[in-house]
Amino acid sequence: MMEFNDTICAPATVPGTGAITVIRVSGPEAFPIVDRLFRGRRGKVCDAPGYSILYGTIVESELEERSLDEVLVSVFRAPNSYTGEDCVEISCHASSYIAAQLLDALCRSGARMAEPGEFTRRSFVNGKMDLAQAEAVADVISSSSSAAHRIAMTQLKGGYSQELSEIRTALVELTSLLELELDFSEEEVEFADRSRLRALLVSASGKVHRLSDTFRLGNAIKSGVPVAIVGEPNTGKSTLLNALVGEERAIVSDIAGTTRDSIEASMVLDGITFRFIDTAGLRESSDWVESKGIERTLKMVGAADIVLALVDPTRSPAEAQQMLASLTARLDFSSQILLVLVNKMDLNKNVKDINNFVSSIDSYGDVVLISALSGDGLDELRSTLVRLVEERISGTSDAVLVTNARHHEALRHTAESLDTALRALDAGTPSDLVAQDLRAALHYLGTITGAVTTDEVLGEIFSRFCIGK
Repeated sequence: MMEFNDTICAPATVPGTGAITVIRVSGPEAFPIVDRLFRGRRGKVCDAPGYSILYGTIVESELEERSLDEVLVSVFRAPNSYTGEDCVEISCHASSYIAAQLLDALCRSGARMAEPGEFTRRSFVNGKMDLAQAEAVADVISSSSSAAHRIAMTQLKGGYSQELSEIRTALVELTSLLELELDFSEEEVEFADRSRLRALLVSASGKVHRLSDTFRLGNAIKSGVPVAIVGEPNTGKSTLLNALVGEERAIVSDIAGTTRDSIEASMVLDGITFRFIDTAGLRESSDWVESKGIERTLKMVGAADIVLALVDPTRSPAEAQQMLASLTARLDFSSQILLVLVNKMDLNKNVKDINNFVSSIDSYGDVVLISALSGDGLDELRSTLVRLVEERISGTSDAVLVTNARHHEALRHTAESLDTALRALDAGTPSDLVAQDLRAALHYLGTITGAVTTDEVLGEIFSRFCIGK
């Protein structure tokens, strides 16, 4: 693992976008480097206790006493800092010129500019957080909704890592018992009770599978829950998209087949980001371009977490039933939700006809009556969407959701290794071969938290971070 013997600096905020800019300095020479430029009213940084703030001025260079800015200097002593090293944060005025001059002066005084994510990487290497928590830092910064922020904070605080730690502890125990048997193989001693071993293995495998299965929902919360708006031509799909997002994103026309490609728009409802996707109308078409749009619609249906199926009550129930039957055959209801929207309620005031129409289709899913044109029923639709997602989130363990594709891949490999070990155990396979599968599971699990990793992997992960983090 890489060791850090030098001192780095970088802006921790974007210069020129607020009242102040914060310049972060971390490393073994952080205090003396800052002291070469800082003229404090109450002494030097080297003499200040941790968690203290000093007021003074920053000069342009160690040999030039001309003042650059008045600053506040926050002092953090190792190991009680973000990076685990001696760390200083300089709060100066938010001038791009001041920030550039200060960084240049720090580099001339012995520091160097940090690489992307290097502060967080040092935090990981110094044991302040594991790799899953370190990656959550980037998710917290990039979170665009309260739901995404909540999940990222759970991971940052160690809730996700705790679940992984419990699984890892159980697997270490299993592996240790099996490998202990190998040391006494000539005596044919069996340290691990096979029924207990199997129970522990089934439990660990179940936890890994459950965590892995949360990725679709977790990724949707992080990136926006994909909601496909589907239906036959002229059922009001484009009108609904425009009404939901409050702007004209899709062309609305009475001409069937106007929408020939998917159109997407995002919005946040009660802290959850939804990605609404208007799709081409579902029908038989000889038009090559429209047919391609319909093919894409069917792909969008497969990728969506929620499908809004629009039906027109002015048409025959048989048409709606045919469309819904074809649609439901393509859905996986273990991970997808279907909402049937009876649109154009402003055109049909006959309550009996509406009730008969709804009765003919309500077996396909929950039905919501709306008018995309007038806006009637859209508040109920929005609240229903939020409720459905919140129910999915609350169904997970303490809202621990996998949001990272790298983690999901590692969990998938872990689950495969555990399933192989379980089959081998049931088949009476020798202990050394079962232990080999368990070691493989431990390896994949360790890549998530950083117990198993390489500098190349770390470089790839932290390269996606911003410079000052």
